[in-house]
Amino acid sequence: MGLVVILAEKPSQGKAYGDVFQNVNKQDGYLEVQDSRFFHGEKAYITWGFGHLVELVPPETYNQTWKKWDLNKLPIMPDAFQFQVAKDKRKQFQVVKRLCDQAKGIIIATDSDREGENIARSILQQAGASYKPIKRLWINSLEVEEIEKGLQHLQDGNNYIPLYKEAQTRQYSDWIVGINASRLYTLLLQERGLQGVFSVGRVQTPTLYLIYKRQEEIANFTSQPFFELAGNVTIHEQSFEAKHNQRYDTKQKAMAVLQTYGIQEGEQAGRVKELDKAQKKTRAPKLHSLSTLQTKMNKQRKYSPSMVLEIVQGLYEKKLVTYPRTDCHYITENEFAYVKQNLTAYQNCLGVSFSVKYPEARKSYVDNSKVQEHYAIIPTKQVPQLDRLAEKERHVYREILATTLAMFAPDYEYEETKVTIDVRGLSFYKTGKVEKNRGWKVLFQQEKQQQKEQHTQLPTMKQGDACMLDVFIKEGKTQPPKPYTEGNLIQVMKHAGKEVEDEEAKHILKQKEGIGTEATRASIIETLKHQQYIEIKKNVVSVTSKGKMLCQAVDGTLLASPEMTAKWETYLAKIGRKEGSQDKFVANIKKFVAYLLEQAPNQVATLKGEINQVTENPYVGDCPMCQTGKLQDKGKFYGCSGYQKGCTFSLPKTMLTKKLPQTAVQSLLKGKRTNLIKGFKSKKGKKFDAYLTLDLEGKITFEFPKRNKGKS
Repeated sequence: MGLVVILAEKPSQGKAYGDVFQNVNKQDGYLEVQDSRFFHGEKAYITWGFGHLVELVPPETYNQTWKKWDLNKLPIMPDAFQFQVAKDKRKQFQVVKRLCDQAKGIIIATDSDREGENIARSILQQAGASYKPIKRLWINSLEVEEIEKGLQHLQDGNNYIPLYKEAQTRQYSDWIVGINASRLYTLLLQERGLQGVFSVGRVQTPTLYLIYKRQEEIANFTSQPFFELAGNVTIHEQSFEAKHNQRYDTKQKAMAVLQTYGIQEGEQAGRVKELDKAQKKTRAPKLHSLSTLQTKMNKQRKYSPSMVLEIVQGLYEKKLVTYPRTDCHYITENEFAYVKQNLTAYQNCLGVSFSVKYPEARKSYVDNSKVQEHYAIIPTKQVPQLDRLAEKERHVYREILATTLAMFAPDYEYEETKVTIDVRGLSFYKTGKVEKNRGWKVLFQQEKQQQKEQHTQLPTMKQGDACMLDVFIKEGKTQPPKPYTEGNLIQVMKHAGKEVEDEEAKHILKQKEGIGTEATRASIIETLKHQQYIEIKKNVVSVTSKGKMLCQAVDGTLLASPEMTAKWETYLAKIGRKEGSQDKFVANIKKFVAYLLEQAPNQVATLKGEINQVTENPYVGDCPMCQTGKLQDKGKFYGCSGYQKGCTFSLPKTMLTKKLPQTAVQSLLKGKRTNLIKGFKSKKGKKFDAYLTLDLEGKITFEFPKRNKGKS
């Protein structure tokens, strides 16, 4: 193959690849490596992107008149899509291009999924290197042994071109819908007197609409009273509450039932009519996919899905867990074998000992046929010292490790007792539970302390025993659906097919596991926050008045339904299998946009109510770039209100882990230097203090305080 370039997705991934080689020489933007075991002992280069080095160009690159947001300029449909190198990534792109120019062959070593393929191929296309011989490194772990194995069994790069086309088609289509629908609804709503930009997208908008629907269900819910027949049972000097198994909508109906059986409220004689005891078992939970891990950590620790992804990605890059962006709950025989070999080390790490009940692989967890691209998230062979991990990393790692070990542990066992108490022919029921063996639950001791399990242990009794019941009518009220938490949202997106009426679309969404992917769902939620469509308070998600307005505007369209994603993903998968056409798919997307342009004006014109409740975002100062716009609070940053007129000036709210005071932002906008801000943290983890100023191009620069040489 000659001189080889290995293209990783990010620097940390490139460094992990470098750890495999015997001779490594670090250079600016790449590693020079050599090893007699690989590439006939010849020198190779490992280089990387920072995620997307290459991006689709903005509309005005195709046509300058598309820069201004104007309904008369829609739809925006390029004849052929163009790409550009992101401004802040040009230096690294030049490194990649120079190395690829020299290369005789290229190994794509980005993440092993369709988006990773798209990232690599887009870079190579822009660098003019896509014609060169290409191999593919396809692995699920950054452990040295797995990388070595992958390098020794490289795949033919041509096999993955359909996957690239699938991802690229998704990218093109999302751009067309996002650009046109966002401008369309923004301009239509602005005509109604609203301010700001309304971002619209194929996944983010139906997700927002699902939250909106739940919020409307709660708001419109009318609680209804209900009545139950209950009794405090006393038997062998112990007591418990039992209930009849029907509800009544009025107290009179409940009273009438008692009268039918000749029963009055108060003490009544009864007997144990039936007593059934059963020994029950619960097997260990499924191995974690990203979404189940996000849901569990949100419920247990209130970590947001994006935080969990960031943490588990960090653990992956430290080679402590396997590939995180997976939707699979199974591993193969190979992974099971190394986990089994490391059982003692894992138990010592977790500080929990248990007897191995299931030493052999079980289909519920180990099934080669269920593993497609990536297997479940499990620990690698490298076992850390937990106290050396950051607190949040420790919590996430413990959850992954405990869930993996649980498949070897005994079942959770308990005894369930169901008793029926008879009073004059009327039956009252109660179920009790006695824990017999905690089994795999011993691995989750901390969880037990946080959420104490409620078990009702019934008194010792036998069929025919006499007892006394203090009978009463118990009043309750129907409860509205619960609002979503961030953890719920991941599952709501994953199971979005339940919200769809069309049976075919429902089936497709079930197969595709809902809307979004394991890798994108967290970022979609973050986008909804950033666009100020939703708010999170005490982990509860609510839709803002701005979000409600957009939901009403798209109500009844495919933009509000997960059904569109179902249809997209079905056809995209065909492209990935070489059974579908990119041109045909994009043509259909253009037809959909044309339909929106025709229908949306009439629907937006009918909106009422919420219009007056959506107010302009508060602004912190005048825009120093365009001189006419205002800098508005956009959630995670401050952006110019003149964005739709072409001004892209913005300022961050947080910089190098330090939250910028609003007074500092206002000073920058006025062209002044800020006061000394303490607590910035460099990429290498070093803390420092600095003043901030704004240069002529609108970029923030640091000024460092002068050191007092008289002090040591």
